[in-house]
Parts: sequence; C-alpha cells; structure tokens
Amino acid sequence: MPKIKTRRGAAKRFSLTAKGKVKRNKAYASHILTKKTSKRKRNLRKSGLLSKSDMNGIKKLIPYM
Repeated sequence: MPKIKTRRGAAKRFSLTAKGKVKRNKAYASHILTKKTSKRKRNLRKSGLLSKSDMNGIKKLIPYM
C-alpha cells in the first residue's frame, strides 16, 4: 500500500497531544480586537482541544503526526 498524503493545511492548524487528542488554536483572535475585553483576548491566546465528534475526521487528515 502506498503512503497516505498528509493534508498540509490541517497539519499547520492541528497537532496531537501525547495521549492522542487533537490540539487546536482558538478563532476570533486576529482582528477587530478593540471591542473585545482583555480577559477574552487573553483566553483566546490559549490553545484548546477538539471535540470528540470532530477528532476522528481530523486524525484522518494528519495520519503520521
């Protein structure tokens, strides 16, 4: 069987944790920041985990990570 190609867009956006969960960056942190509170912007800097329902699809896009 040939190797499966990694979807490069997904590889740049997601990474796997040691236990196999998918780590992601949070959205809404790039522009129109003046109306957002400091607390909200600070929490957007932190990474989050994907929900379980999205995890299986994304893991197929990044098979060797």
